[in-house]
Amino acid sequence: MTKQAVIAPAPLAAPATGDGRAPGPAADVTARDLAASYGRTPVWSGATFDIAPGEFVAVLGPNGAGKSTLLRLILGVQHPASGLLRVMGDPPARGNPAIGYVPQRRPIDPDVRLAGTEFVKLGLSGHRWGIGVPGRRAELDRRVEEAVAAVGAEGYARQPLGTMSGGELQRLMLAQAVVGGPRLLLLDEPLASLDVRNQMTVAQVVAHLAGARGMAVLLIAHDVNPLLPVLDRVMYIARGQVTIGHPDDVITSEHLSALYDANVEVLHDSKGRLFVVGLEEEAAHPHRHERVPADGG
Repeated sequence: MTKQAVIAPAPLAAPATGDGRAPGPAADVTARDLAASYGRTPVWSGATFDIAPGEFVAVLGPNGAGKSTLLRLILGVQHPASGLLRVMGDPPARGNPAIGYVPQRRPIDPDVRLAGTEFVKLGLSGHRWGIGVPGRRAELDRRVEEAVAAVGAEGYARQPLGTMSGGELQRLMLAQAVVGGPRLLLLDEPLASLDVRNQMTVAQVVAHLAGARGMAVLLIAHDVNPLLPVLDRVMYIARGQVTIGHPDDVITSEHLSALYDANVEVLHDSKGRLFVVGLEEEAAHPHRHERVPADGG
């Protein structure tokens, strides 16, 4: 990857989608000069972007920068401070069935005996699917089986959750999120606490879901390397600013140095992996204007 010219740390206006097409009215997520805050404390501002159907976008940035805040805005559980946000053409609303969501994973007690298939079934609304109604049970079971197969978890889905590895559990959380057939998938650090092999496997599963179902994906991550082979664009949130573009344009020494007003180097090894040097202090001490939510936002 060749060095790029310095990119000013301002949001990219009306960016193209991952395949180079101009954004249009069919975008699953549209933001125009969007800003987020907690009370009177600003988190970030000036976010302008479109996320197209089937597009896979990684959301990167230091702890406390406001990555999880973006997901909360899209989910309708937090209101924008200013600007415009549309989800499938409408203002965000809580409980939108067109959105699948996987929160940050919490430890599962080894004594939990709930079977994986029953866990996936919880992703279907009883009101919508008639859970417990005899005439709908076959349809319910079929959708659960399809979701389990889509994430490659057939071999262990009927085992208790408490006996599963982190990678196995993460696949079933994905299955639960997609069992209702959403158009948009939001994933909050699904690769955390997984080994490199499982990180790459989960990334490939997510990419396959996005492509096969035409489902847009926003995935929060701290390490872009497991995602580089499969993602379309990256969104970088830092110092109250949001930029989005191809990794070759966003994750560069020039761009990150301008964004952080510091000497940042992006290095590449023989396998194409990226290493960002110079942000150790940033990671340890988020900026004072940024509020660190309980989930690490």
